[in-house]
Amino acid sequence: MKNLKKLIEKKNKDKIIFTAGPASLLTENISNIQPCFGRGDKEYLIKEKFVLDKILKLSGQKTIARMQGSGSLALEIMATNFLYGKVLIIDTGYYSDRLFYLSSTAKKNFKKIRTIKKIKWEKIDDFSEKYDWIFACSTETSCGLKIPIQNLYKLKKRCNSKLMLDATASIGLEENHELCDVLGFSSCKGLFGLTGACFVAFSTNPKNEINSFYLNIHSHLNKKMTGPYHIIYSLYDVLKNHSNFSESVKINKKIFLKKMDMYLSQPLIFQPNLCTHVTKSIEAKNNKVILYEPRNNIGGSVVCHIGEAHLGKKAKGKIFKNLKI
Repeated sequence: MKNLKKLIEKKNKDKIIFTAGPASLLTENISNIQPCFGRGDKEYLIKEKFVLDKILKLSGQKTIARMQGSGSLALEIMATNFLYGKVLIIDTGYYSDRLFYLSSTAKKNFKKIRTIKKIKWEKIDDFSEKYDWIFACSTETSCGLKIPIQNLYKLKKRCNSKLMLDATASIGLEENHELCDVLGFSSCKGLFGLTGACFVAFSTNPKNEINSFYLNIHSHLNKKMTGPYHIIYSLYDVLKNHSNFSESVKINKKIFLKKMDMYLSQPLIFQPNLCTHVTKSIEAKNNKVILYEPRNNIGGSVVCHIGEAHLGKKAKGKIFKNLKI
């Protein structure tokens, strides 16, 4: 284990990340990986239950499906299995555009959705039209924006609707996910696992009958295909100490906010823990540094704060010395 820790330490020094996920490499990501299988492997099944119970607690939901794939797979499965009737998309940027696309595709292919409407996130406080579902991304990494989940919950109540959330950039880092009805997210951001798994957690059961093996959520709930076994193992040791790793993100966020106070594009209420958008263009000091390149171009820079996750509560923001600020 001592040699493994030294190896991980070296790898984190060789590549310094300011990207949105995965986080810096943790010893815990690797320490528990071993041969495993999803059926008849009692040791694996015990650890899978531990991991899924921990994630359920973070999500505040009642049921969870795990699957191999990116967070986008979870979102498409949510759109096809849960959405029906009138759907409202909260427009926050690039990733909410993806929600609109997935909803539109589900409408065309499965005929459960009647209408889809988009409204700008700045207008939600004045909106109260009745909808069956609201679909939103509360942390939009493309522009470093957070819509507090409490605000979306208030909108949900006014619209007499259910709330579906792309929680990929908020799970494990933000509060109040229990106020939603359905969540989708990946293994590699605020959960601090390796890439390769995604999850759908829900308290409202899916009503749609989906004529697809892979897109039908019951195929995953009933474990009809190979699951993300090694990602589950990568999360087993991490989730035992999750609060320690998430604290590193909050420490770095606080330090960066103070450093860049003059260049913040959003007030504190709309600042996510994962990342920060600043109006100033930030560059790397050396080729070891990997900067985040948002999928849209809004100017300035988006800096993400999971590059010292391996330090946990001992993080002091020294990582910022690698940036030209």
